[in-house]
Amino acid sequence: MRPEIRSYLHDILDAANSIESYIGKEKNFKDYLKDKQLRRAVERELEIIGEAVNRILKVDHEFPIDDARRIVNLRNWVIHGYDKVDDGLIWGIVSKDLPILKARVNELIQDNS
Repeated sequence: MRPEIRSYLHDILDAANSIESYIGKEKNFKDYLKDKQLRRAVERELEIIGEAVNRILKVDHEFPIDDARRIVNLRNWVIHGYDKVDDGLIWGIVSKDLPILKARVNELIQDNS
């Protein structure tokens, strides 16, 4: 694995871990909606994840990250469509999709150590 790809994978993992720490085990969607600072922090970490995936695809457009294009599109939507961000959709991504991405990234890092 190219060193820059490994670095981007670590960036993804770091951002995913940050989101998990921000949300914690006790947070729920209602809490998320009430906390603008939390929402913005989560959105920023999703932007970082999307940018890291985008950079990976520029180095290797066939790199095996599931839904890579959707991840990049989410980044673009959060950045450019900031006034149309759907908090319910973001919460769903963080709750359901982020753990899957995190597991895949861990797997890629371990397989290429």
